[in-house]
Amino acid sequence: MQIDDDAWLRDYSRTVAHRVRRLRAVRGLTQEGLYLRAGISRDVMQKVESGGHNPTLYTLLKIAKALGVPVAELLE
Repeated sequence: MQIDDDAWLRDYSRTVAHRVRRLRAVRGLTQEGLYLRAGISRDVMQKVESGGHNPTLYTLLKIAKALGVPVAELLE
């Protein structure tokens, strides 16, 4: 049985996008406020939140720190 890696990555990207948007909203942050706080570019932030980007662990760590949550919370 072969695993569909592309499907798994799409699901992962959508999960991360949903979690980041939800946590950002709960904290009352704009997208700009979050990317500035996280020290990432606007382009990367937009791609992460749209689910159109598979962020690196480093990017996820920066976003998680800016949101004040463990990185695992972005993946659950």
